Amino acid sequence: MTENQRVAIVTGGSRGIGRAVAERLAADGQAVVVGYAGNQAEAEAAVETIGKAGGRAVAVRADVAEPAAVGALFDTAEQRYGGVDVVVNAAGIMILSPLAELDLDALDRMHRTNIRGTFVVAREAAGRVRAGGAIINFSTSVTRLHLPAYSAYAASKAAVEAISPILAKELRGRDITVNAVAPGPTATALFLDGKSDQQIQQIAGQNPMQRLGRPEDIAEVVSTLAGPARWINGQTVYVNGGAA
Repeated sequence: MTENQRVAIVTGGSRGIGRAVAERLAADGQAVVVGYAGNQAEAEAAVETIGKAGGRAVAVRADVAEPAAVGALFDTAEQRYGGVDVVVNAAGIMILSPLAELDLDALDRMHRTNIRGTFVVAREAAGRVRAGGAIINFSTSVTRLHLPAYSAYAASKAAVEAISPILAKELRGRDITVNAVAPGPTATALFLDGKSDQQIQQIAGQNPMQRLGRPEDIAEVVSTLAGPARWINGQTVYVNGGAA
C-alpha cells in the first residue's frame, strides 16, 4: 500500500451501483474492500477488474445486518490496508408491491437489509473511520417520486435519510462527514428486473435528460463525497438527472 493511501469499504460492491462505486474509488487511488452478501463470483470479478486497472481490492463476504460479519469486514480493511477512511453502504434490496397486497415477510426482509443493515454498518463505521473520512449511505429518489408499488422500499430508504444527518451531528469534532446519496431510476439489475421494455422506456422518457441513470453517474457523486467534498455534511444528495 502506498503511503497515505485512503481505504474504502463498499458494501453491496459486487454488482450495480455498488460495483461502479468500488471501481471508481479504486480508480481514484483508494484501496477498496468489496463487501458482498452471496455472489462470490461477481465480487471476485470486481476485484479482478480493479486489479487489472492497477488498483488494490479484496472481496469479503458479509451480511450487513449481522454485527459480527460487519466487524470482520472492518477488521479485514484494517489488517490488510491499515485502516478505514471511507464507508459506502450500498447494500440494499428492493421488493415492489402495492401496499394493500404487501407480503409482510418482504417488508421484514427490506427492513433487515436496508434499515438494520445501515445501522449496523454505520455503527461500526462511527467507531473506526479515521479523521478526514466519510460515511456515505444510500437512499432513493423514490422517497420524492412517490411511485406506486414502492411504498415499503421508499419507507425503508426514508429511514436512511433520517439516520444520516443525525449521525453527522453525533460525530461532531471528528472531521468525518456523513451523507446519503439518493439515486433516481438507474440501469441496474435491481431496477430493470421485472420491468418490460415499454415500462423502462416510459420511465426514461419522463426524465429531463431523457434517459435512465448509469451506475457511473452515481459513482461520480460518491467519489466527490468520499474525497474532496468536505463541506457537504448531513445531507441527502439526489442524483437523478432532474427527475425529482
